[in-house]
Amino acid sequence: MLASNFTESDPVLAGLPQEARQWLEGLPWAQRRYVLSLCHVMCATPPEVQAEFLDDYTADGVISRIIHDQDTQQRIYLHLERFGIATQLSEPLLRRYIRQFYMHSAQTQHQHTNIYLETALQLMSSTQEHNSILSYILGFELLKLLFQMSWEQHEKLYRLQASQEDFIRTYIRPIQTTHRLNGIIVPKNETQFFARREYFIQRPQLSPKRLDTLVMATFTADTVVQIGFSIMRHPNAVQFDYDHIYGDNSNHVAILNG
Repeated sequence: MLASNFTESDPVLAGLPQEARQWLEGLPWAQRRYVLSLCHVMCATPPEVQAEFLDDYTADGVISRIIHDQDTQQRIYLHLERFGIATQLSEPLLRRYIRQFYMHSAQTQHQHTNIYLETALQLMSSTQEHNSILSYILGFELLKLLFQMSWEQHEKLYRLQASQEDFIRTYIRPIQTTHRLNGIIVPKNETQFFARREYFIQRPQLSPKRLDTLVMATFTADTVVQIGFSIMRHPNAVQFDYDHIYGDNSNHVAILNG
């Protein structure tokens, strides 16, 4: 076999892990053609097809890591239970979330050509990156819950938080803005008490598909991961009292308008 012409400073290979670079340099010519063919196909493939391929090609390994991480799984379940969320981390759900994570990351960064592959490489190359998927799942499930709350319940929730203004600005106001823009909750006669109460206690009725779409349109993938990661790291990062929030015992008026 001919000696490799690659150098340490090669700009194409500089970002590769040492093991990957050594493997690539050691390939005979016939197998290098396969690598080049794959690179060509990936570059020419539409982003949506890339996402489907990468999902199929990488999901098994990512799911295997998650399934074998029983401690982290248990922590996720404890948090979901605390929020009253009955979601189970089944293999179909994990596969759906892995693909959604690819798509949401690309949507956030407006780099559809590269971000699917970049995200897949991160998930496969680091033993810690699969925690990003779990944080994303936890964060996304919580934000879906918030999207389905009434504005009255939003107020009860934010009043429980240590940093109320940050919580309102980061989560509540974006959700309520999306409610307004999409005609989900439309305030009318906001200065009139009884009219105000009608929309303030209204619970959004959203199909699962529309709910997912609205969460992805309202929040970046990084924001979803961050809230999930915060909860995983600090159990009280989001204070939650199910009976208080969903109890029918309030008589105050809305203050989160505008």
